[in-house]
Amino acid sequence: MNKAELVDEVARQTGLTKKVSKKAVDAVISTITDSLVNREKITLVGFGSFKVMTRRSRRGRNPRTGEEIQIPAKEVPKFDAGKELRQAVS
Repeated sequence: MNKAELVDEVARQTGLTKKVSKKAVDAVISTITDSLVNREKITLVGFGSFKVMTRRSRRGRNPRTGEEIQIPAKEVPKFDAGKELRQAVS
């Protein structure tokens, strides 16, 4: 499912127009993004949680040359599925 399909489904389930549904979906995504930028954890009970994790630096290989390189540490967003979501999927 892509973003346009998600907007369509939100519109169908809520009875809102696609325009309003798109604004709602965009607002949720923007709010989650802004919170992660501020290093805040977002918890949606039953669905899961979003947080920022630090990946440690590590050694890797350049696939073209085979040369060993150092991959620097970086911060990445992480999603942990909640219990209800895990049960629904399995």
